[in-house]
Amino acid sequence: MKKILIVDDEINIGLLLSKFLTRNSFSVETATNGNSAMDHLSKQKFDLVLCDYRLEDTDGKEMLIKIKDNYPSTGVIIITGYSDIKLAVELIKLGAYDYITKPLYPDEILNTINKAIETQIALNAVYEPVVSTNKKEKSAKKVEAETGEFVVGQSSASRDLMKQIMLVAPTSYSVILTGESGTGKESVAKTIHLNSPRKDKPFVAMDCGSLTKELAGSEFFGHEKGSFTGALYTKIGHFEMANGGTLFLDEVGNLSYEIQAALLRTVQERKIKRIGSTKELDLDVRIIVATNENLGDSIQKGRFREDLFHRFNEFSIHLPPISQRGKDIMVFANTFLGTANEELSRNVQGFSEEVEECFLTYNWPGNVRELKNVVRRATLLTEGEEIQLKALPLEISTYAKATAIENAVENSIVRSATSNKPRDLKNAALEAEYEAILNVLKEVNFNKTKAAKILNIDRKTLYNKMKAIDLDN
Repeated sequence: MKKILIVDDEINIGLLLSKFLTRNSFSVETATNGNSAMDHLSKQKFDLVLCDYRLEDTDGKEMLIKIKDNYPSTGVIIITGYSDIKLAVELIKLGAYDYITKPLYPDEILNTINKAIETQIALNAVYEPVVSTNKKEKSAKKVEAETGEFVVGQSSASRDLMKQIMLVAPTSYSVILTGESGTGKESVAKTIHLNSPRKDKPFVAMDCGSLTKELAGSEFFGHEKGSFTGALYTKIGHFEMANGGTLFLDEVGNLSYEIQAALLRTVQERKIKRIGSTKELDLDVRIIVATNENLGDSIQKGRFREDLFHRFNEFSIHLPPISQRGKDIMVFANTFLGTANEELSRNVQGFSEEVEECFLTYNWPGNVRELKNVVRRATLLTEGEEIQLKALPLEISTYAKATAIENAVENSIVRSATSNKPRDLKNAALEAEYEAILNVLKEVNFNKTKAAKILNIDRKTLYNKMKAIDLDN
C-alpha cells in the first residue's frame, strides 16, 4: 500500500483528502505545518507528499527543497489556491511532479497521484546501485501490474488491433499511435511494452500537451545542479528515466517546432546531455508516441517536422473509436464494472437491459475513457445488484431515448411515403418538426439553452415540444 503525507493547515481539507485517498487504497498521514511534516518524514518513508503552498511556518517552495534534499525518493505535488504559471514552472524545475490549483477534483487528483507515484518509482530505479538489479526488476514489474489497463475486445477491429500490438511488441521499432481522444492509446503503449524484451525495465509516460518551452529541456533531458537560476539539485529527465525501457510521449503533435528540433538529435543519435553538463549519456530507449491529430496535415502546414515524423513512424497503429467496436462496448463495461466494484467495495452484478441498450445506442464521443467514468459513477450510485437507467448521466439516457424516437419518426415517414393513402399534412409537419428538434439536441449534446437559441424558440416552448415526444426526463 502506497503511503501519502498530506500537509495542509486547513484541517477540513486535510481530513477530506485523507478520507478520499484512504477509500482509494492509500495509507495516509496528515500534518498541519512544515515542522510537523518533516517530523513525519523522518520517522517513516512516504511515496508522495501532497503539500499546500501556504503554510503557517513555511511555504511549499521551501518544503519542496527540504524534501528533495533529504528524501529524494519521495515524490511531491504542490497544492495552491491560485494559479501562477511562473511559480508552476519554478516548482517543477525544483523537482515537484505537478502543481494543482484549488478547487480539487477527485478524478483529476487521483490520476495525478497515480502518475506521480509511477514516475517516482521509475526515477528511483535510475538512482539504485547496480548491485540491486533484482530490486529494480521487482519495481518495474510492480509498475506494470498497477498500470496495465488494456482490455481485449471481441470485435474484428479489436482482434486486428491486438494482432498489430503483438506483431510490433517484440521489435525495437518506434511506434505512432493515432486515434480520437480517449481511445486508450496509453494502455496500448503499456501493452506493447509489457510484451517486449524491455518489460522488466521502466515504462515512463510523458504528457506533451501542456509542455512549455521553458520546461521542455529540463523535462526531456534533465539538468545539473546550478545550471540555471533556481536549479538547486540535479534532475533526471524523462529520456534518462526510461533508459533501457520505453518512453511514451502523449499528444506529441502539440510540441512546438523549437522543441521538435531539440528532440530530433536525441531520437536520431540516442544520446543526451543534461542542461549544464558537458557529459554525453548513451540511451537505449524505445519511443512510442501518440496523437489525436493528423500529423500529415501538420507537416503540410509547417507545424510538425517531417524528419522527426519519419523517425517516429517506423510502425503505426490506429485505434478505432468505440462507436466502431459495437459488441466490445459491453466487454469494456463489464471489465470496468469489476474494477469499480473492487475500488469502491461494491458488489454490483451487472447492467439492466435498458442500460445495455442505452450503452449500445449512445455515440460515446469520449470513447473508452468516457465509458469507464460512466460505469464508475453508476457503480457508486447503484444500491441494488444491477445498474439502472437512473444511475446514468442524463445526456446518455436522453440520447438513447432520442435515437429511439428518431427511428420511430423515420419509420413513420417511410410508412407514409410507401402507403397508398393520402399523406396527412399536419402529421408530416409534426414529423419534420420532431426531426429538427432531435437533430439540434444531438448537435449540442442536449444542452437545452443552446438548442432553444438555435431553434429560435424560448426554453418553455422547447420543454413543451420535448414533452410531446417523451424527451422531458
